[in-house]
Amino acid sequence: MVKSINQMNFGSEVLNQNVPVVVDFWASWCGPCKMLAPVIEEVSTELKGKAKFVKVNVDENPAIAGQYQIASIPTVMIFKNGSVAQTMVGFRPKNDIKMLIEQHI
Repeated sequence: MVKSINQMNFGSEVLNQNVPVVVDFWASWCGPCKMLAPVIEEVSTELKGKAKFVKVNVDENPAIAGQYQIASIPTVMIFKNGSVAQTMVGFRPKNDIKMLIEQHI
């Protein structure tokens, strides 16, 4: 399951990890976000143990969204060693997402 995180635990859950962390930036009113969520869940199951998957609600966590300059959602960022290694904006097919994540494992 993809864990919801917030400003309080973003550092420990994302920046201080020794595996790649996939962060799904989303909002409840965003249609494409709702389409992407089950895809991210599926990929998280398939890559369990190889990468960590979390999601951040941009409406509830505007400081994080601002820090990473999230202009459009859904935005998926892959963090490696505390830095952004890859950014994907908008809905993408499952195979595209999985392939991009696997490049960082």
